[in-house]
Amino acid sequence: MPSFDIVSEIDKHELQNAIENAQRELETRFDFRGVNASFEWADPDAILKADAEFQINQMKDILISKLVKRKIDPGMMDSGSIEGASKGVKLKVNFKEGIEKEIAKKIVKLLKDSKLKVQTQIQGEELRVTGKKRDDLQSAMQCVRSADLGQPFQFKNFRD
Repeated sequence: MPSFDIVSEIDKHELQNAIENAQRELETRFDFRGVNASFEWADPDAILKADAEFQINQMKDILISKLVKRKIDPGMMDSGSIEGASKGVKLKVNFKEGIEKEIAKKIVKLLKDSKLKVQTQIQGEELRVTGKKRDDLQSAMQCVRSADLGQPFQFKNFRD
């Protein structure tokens, strides 16, 4: 029976490279000369530090551009609130990995409501979708892509 898995994961090496590239760009930018600003990689998070809040917002834009160049969806970013530190401000950015139970249940309900002839199983932080026809599975993929669930998904292990 044909099947595939729905997952939500990030390539850690690409993420680390994107953060390092953002740090390099920060060091060469004219508007950040003489400013105490940095990107730090704290697996699996990124920590942005700067002197002022508007600089953190600029740094966030730099990070997003570097993520896009590395083919990492910026929707994986989950930034908290900007905290005031003793010497400036900092922002901790988490990267979502895995599919939470609530979102997994929404996907199962979405596929059942679409009347496709597929079965869905929740397996930890991923979902297995099986069906008799390959076309049904491709329709299920399209249905999940078109749904706005606040998190990007990847499809892997497509088997006939």
